Amino acid sequence: MVLPVGVLLGLLLGGCASQGQVSLIEVREFADASAKLGGYAELSRRYRDTYERELPYLSPQAERVARDTDVRRRAVFDDFVAIQKTLVLYMQTLTLLAGDARYDLSGRIDDLGIGLKAAAESGLKQRHIAAYTGMTRLLTRVIASGYQNRSVDSMVRDGDADVQALLDAMIVLTRIYEKTNENEQKTVLGIFNAEIPMSNRHADRMLVTLAKVHLQNKTAEYKLIDRRYKLAQQGLTKVALGHQEMRENMDRLRSEETRRMLAGYVRDLKLIRDDLSGD
Repeated sequence: MVLPVGVLLGLLLGGCASQGQVSLIEVREFADASAKLGGYAELSRRYRDTYERELPYLSPQAERVARDTDVRRRAVFDDFVAIQKTLVLYMQTLTLLAGDARYDLSGRIDDLGIGLKAAAESGLKQRHIAAYTGMTRLLTRVIASGYQNRSVDSMVRDGDADVQALLDAMIVLTRIYEKTNENEQKTVLGIFNAEIPMSNRHADRMLVTLAKVHLQNKTAEYKLIDRRYKLAQQGLTKVALGHQEMRENMDRLRSEETRRMLAGYVRDLKLIRDDLSGD
């Protein structure tokens, strides 16, 4: 989940209201690691651009069907990205709220409040759309008020249900991306696996060699992407579990057990993020 934290951190004005004796370091680090998880935006773009990659390998008949599907994918892409951006903004806001600096995010209100328009076949359910609406309202309230007299506890409790629904939506969509990629892989690799054995003339030797090299490269590409789908789903699941446990333990943030639990989620999210950014 990638949204420039620098945009928000640049708004820090210094000074803060005390959070009392409770240490919020682990809360801040968990929210920050969640905001920086990564993977989802890249996979969303890959889903959107499926047709462009498939096109050289499609028959005329298959191309017509794929072109129609491409129109539908692009129609819902902005909704899919909006879900991620809203969740990242929530985590970034939570990061700042749990920190030691005063902040002013009023300039971000204009980024919120645009409703989803995803079609039924997009994979989004009504509860996902309702959660998006609820989250934009919460963030609008938080940003407008600065939460000057509120706490991390209030934001986490108020936001958890919508956070869980939005993360569920992102996991559902990532699985759709993965299935779409599987179909693309069958289309692309299937052509090579079918045609290369049939090209046994000596005159075709150079062409077959080039085709085999291309096949190896595409196979390696799909293997890497397959792994990223799994990692992205693992990361989103970790965020959901961590936020749920944080909400359930808000009254015990000072306990060593709770702090160790949150630190464990932070460690896991950082490892997943590193894997997602690697080759």
